[in-house]
Amino acid sequence: MTYPRDMIGYGAQTPDPKWPNGARIAIQIVVNYEEGGENNILHGDPASEAFLSEIPGAVPWPGQRHWNMETIYEYGARAGFWRLHRLLHDTPVTVFGVATALARGPEQVAAMQASGWEIASHGLKWIEYKDTHEDTERTHIQRAVRLHTEVTGERPRGFYQGRASMNSMRLAAEEGFDYLADSYADDLPFWQTFGGKDHLVVPYTLDANDMRFSTPNGFNAGDQFFDYLKASFDALYREGVDGAPKMMSIGLHCRLAGRPGRIEALRKFMDHARSHDGVWFATRAQIADHWRAHHPAPTGLRPSQMDQAEFVAKFGGVYEHSPWVAEEAFKLERSPAHDTPAGLANLMARAFRRATPEARLDVLRAHPDLAGKLAAAKRLTADSTSEQASAGLDALTDAERSLFQRANEAYTKKYGFPFIIAVRDNTKDTILDAFETRLNNTKEQEFVTACEQVNRIAALRLQQILG
Repeated sequence: MTYPRDMIGYGAQTPDPKWPNGARIAIQIVVNYEEGGENNILHGDPASEAFLSEIPGAVPWPGQRHWNMETIYEYGARAGFWRLHRLLHDTPVTVFGVATALARGPEQVAAMQASGWEIASHGLKWIEYKDTHEDTERTHIQRAVRLHTEVTGERPRGFYQGRASMNSMRLAAEEGFDYLADSYADDLPFWQTFGGKDHLVVPYTLDANDMRFSTPNGFNAGDQFFDYLKASFDALYREGVDGAPKMMSIGLHCRLAGRPGRIEALRKFMDHARSHDGVWFATRAQIADHWRAHHPAPTGLRPSQMDQAEFVAKFGGVYEHSPWVAEEAFKLERSPAHDTPAGLANLMARAFRRATPEARLDVLRAHPDLAGKLAAAKRLTADSTSEQASAGLDALTDAERSLFQRANEAYTKKYGFPFIIAVRDNTKDTILDAFETRLNNTKEQEFVTACEQVNRIAALRLQQILG
């Protein structure tokens, strides 16, 4: 069973993005241009808009226009946009442009283009898509691209639906955008698979976003917005100094941040960010181009995307002569988190641990003696041969070989299965010490110890396979 969500991402060690000129942070500012694309019966929608405005607790008005809501949105186009443009006109910015809003704002589009801002697609209309049939949403995305291209003269390179459905990313991927932005899952771009192909995701933000001025527990004063932006910048900048640079997204809306009581918070933040060295202001298209050049789509094995035959063929030998462990692991919930050595080792260890004691005992008995007769006859598996050689067990003196033989015989006689230890974690001396220590265990204790050593051997083998 495949679980589609990726709960590991880059893990503990994030990749060095190699930002231009060794920048310690990339700042990506989005201006959402939605005014004229929101819910409105003039636009063929069933009700008025109720989202992201100055009206607390607003609700849709079915079949009616909402004068106050409409004029708040009009403020964003008539005044707020120009206030943001005056502040940011010489800064690389990405506009998330709703196609129908762009068509109703030709002078604003001209100003965006004169400033060299990237205009990405924000869909056809600024409406909720969660319950929309995927055929309808697909048609809307295609219409958005056509209208966007008519209005701006260029096909949009990026796509952000915003009020997305579970289908939005997949449907946008079908249209061949250079990057997708409907994700809040990371501080760095990443690759995600849709339709069997890898697509670049440049994630967005809902926290460093002026939309929180319109939420009950959000910002209610400009200083709060500044404090949050500054804290986000300072944390990410520090990580960049420490060798793990990230991307900071900032979300703005013309009718929200474009208000006089909020613009100074943004101005203050821009001064703070520009006072630091190693800050790269970039559009999303620039970040996408950079990421694609320096961090192309991964080409390694992805266990979560394998069918059962492929999975068992590749990992059936990880547990010595026991392909059933891989077969059982395949039946468990698999996700991208299991595409790493540690993740897959955990999955396979779960399959092994949940087996009956008799089945696990069979796995223990499938292991060869250390430096035993099978090794002498060169009849070990390739993995066992390599592992025993790593500790020098293939080059023992006669006296050392005799010690191992006696230890193997004593151990097997007491417990009924061979002595098992993750040889790659040890030397021949520590292995002999472990023999002596573990011979004092009860049968129950040693069964548990041997089983966990089997899991450790599997984990090391998976590191070799997956890299």
